[in-house]
Formats: sequence, C-alpha cells, structure tokens
Amino acid sequence: MSENPDRPDGPRTACWNLPHDLSIVGKTRDLVREALTGWALRHLADDVVLVAGELLANAITHGGPPICLFLRADPDGLRVEVTDHGPERPRRLRLDVEAVHGRGLAIVEALAHACGVTPLPHGPGKTVWARWRLPDQGCPPPRPER
Repeated sequence: MSENPDRPDGPRTACWNLPHDLSIVGKTRDLVREALTGWALRHLADDVVLVAGELLANAITHGGPPICLFLRADPDGLRVEVTDHGPERPRRLRLDVEAVHGRGLAIVEALAHACGVTPLPHGPGKTVWARWRLPDQGCPPPRPER
C-alpha cells in the first residue's frame, strides 16, 4: 500500500496493488475502514467498505490482473476506484428473487452518490469507480434515520 501524508487542506489518497485472489477481499475491507477512520470519514465507512469489497470481488472474479484499489478524499468528495485488466465491462444482470450472485452493481448504485466505468486508454481493462459527496467541513455529517 502507498498512502500520502494526511494534510487537512489537501487530498488524501491510498492505493493498494492486490493479488488476483478472492481471499484478499476481507483484509482489504479492513484496510479501507482503517484509512477512512484515519481521515475522519468513519460516518461513510460501512457503505464505502461494502462497495469497495463488491468492486474488488467483481474485478477478481470477472477481470484480470493486475488489480489496484485506490481511495481519494478531497473537499469535493470521496472516490473509490478498482482497476483491473480484463477486457469485459461490468454489466447488471436480470435476476430472479432466488439468485445468489449478481447484485453487486445494484448495491454500488444504491450506496454511492455516483458510480461508473472508465475504460483504460491503452489495452484491455477498466476502472470501476464510486463517489460520495462529503458534508461541508463546518457541518456534522447527517445522522441516519431510524
């Protein structure tokens, strides 16, 4: 992992080059949670950790190595990116209610403020990303309704 020094006035980033192995997903979720907690973004951690895990699992299952997970927090928001080098783009599946797999992109769309796919400019691969807006620095984050 590489991470820039925390600067209250600048962007914060973290990047992990990950093995093409599903067993890494759980450990990576812990790393994402640690980074967000260190950046005072704990209020987003549950949603971001779930989305990062879904994007990473999709990249490992359907994409190709190498795989990179990148986080960036700046005044405009928080962005999670997973890059892999597989040729296929992610796609939403039409599922029946008993399907066990295939809901990852729907989860990402439900939890993030925005999401998308950017093809890599040279060769096969893509970056699948999700973004969250951050509350103004002077206001506390909204409390979830119960």
